[in-house]
Amino acid sequence: MARVVVVVGGGFGGMAAAARLAKLGHDVTLLERSAQPGGALTTVERDGFAWDAGPTTTLLPAVVRDLFRKSGRPLEREVDLQPLDLVREHRFDDGTTLRLPGGSRSAQLAAVDALGPGLGRQWVDHVATYGDVWELLRKEWFERPFDPDVAPRELTDLLGRRESLRKRLRRAFTDERLRLVAGHRLVMDGHDLGDVPVFAGVDLYLEQRFGTWTVPGGLAALGTAMAERLALRGVTVLTATEALDLVVGDHGVTGVRTADAVVPAERVVVAVDPRRLPALAPYVRRTMPAIPPVVCHVGLEGDVPEVPHEVVVHGDPLLVVRTGGRAPEGGAAWTVLGRGRLAEDPLLALARSGLDVRRQVVARVDLSPRELVEQWGGSPHGVLWQGPRTARTRLGPRTPVPGVLTAGAHATTGSGLPFTGLSAALVAELIGRA
Repeated sequence: MARVVVVVGGGFGGMAAAARLAKLGHDVTLLERSAQPGGALTTVERDGFAWDAGPTTTLLPAVVRDLFRKSGRPLEREVDLQPLDLVREHRFDDGTTLRLPGGSRSAQLAAVDALGPGLGRQWVDHVATYGDVWELLRKEWFERPFDPDVAPRELTDLLGRRESLRKRLRRAFTDERLRLVAGHRLVMDGHDLGDVPVFAGVDLYLEQRFGTWTVPGGLAALGTAMAERLALRGVTVLTATEALDLVVGDHGVTGVRTADAVVPAERVVVAVDPRRLPALAPYVRRTMPAIPPVVCHVGLEGDVPEVPHEVVVHGDPLLVVRTGGRAPEGGAAWTVLGRGRLAEDPLLALARSGLDVRRQVVARVDLSPRELVEQWGGSPHGVLWQGPRTARTRLGPRTPVPGVLTAGAHATTGSGLPFTGLSAALVAELIGRA
């Protein structure tokens, strides 16, 4: 029987859930507070330059392929998703550099071993410990709704393990540079490694096993393709429409309240931070969002240094440079992310590392963490790790309110498109076919 479903939030998680549910035969309406859907999968544009608003690469392309295949036409007909030979380049305070390849254990071993004899073996041995972890999480956590009464003991043991990622990295590596490489993504996402459980480092295995992927011209093309998929599937998309709260009756949710009306619903999928809805806020008071980094988009011209698509400059502040934006002929579009002590201009901090582009800047957009959270209706990095209990205190995919489920970054335990996409698949599984 077809149900009336309202999806709150038009980021990747919300769009993925809406597309899947519409393909299953439900009557789906998506509410998006901004002028267009896409969330972090949109572009920032100024003076002829364009930058990805959020991620520029993704892991696990199979998740995106499955989404497109099960909601209509295959991904390859819509988006040119391509593998990258290089995951990223790491630059350290001592002047050394690591260019880390993806999709190959042997290539990573050789690259890391160039930093020092035996370091490559330490690296691949550590990454290998996540092989069984990933298979367990994939089958029993990311692809199956968690139920503590029937969950396998090995999963509940993994989720409850108290060892932090910081402690594990200290045991695994004799060289501080490898600890920085292994933990940098989570640090950049706003987490303290002392509060992060070991299993959250599984991205290292995914990068090595499956590589990293992007779309030429910007990953925002994926957001555009998803918006077109919603139209194909007949989803009603209401933009500039903010969900103020859920309407809950004696037997569960009955609708979503906006400024203008109540949108009726038999099921609601919340794909924004649950704190934004008073009916759900009490259930997430023990969690906090992971705050985004400072973002500086710059349009450059003239003699611009040649650097890979992503460079990590380790230190305090921790800086990440992404170079895949679109620019007029003869120009370049970079995005600089900063985390740590940033009382100064991020470009000045970057210049001290040897990447000085201040004289080449002809366009610039600066965004603070607060502005990003407000713009996207929550953090694209989801819930802040506060120890292993966070895995089970975050809200999703089920909630205590009958008829309400959650998807997106705040409903899962990993940041990025693959985990967000998997959360949407879980929601579709729980609601089922019409």
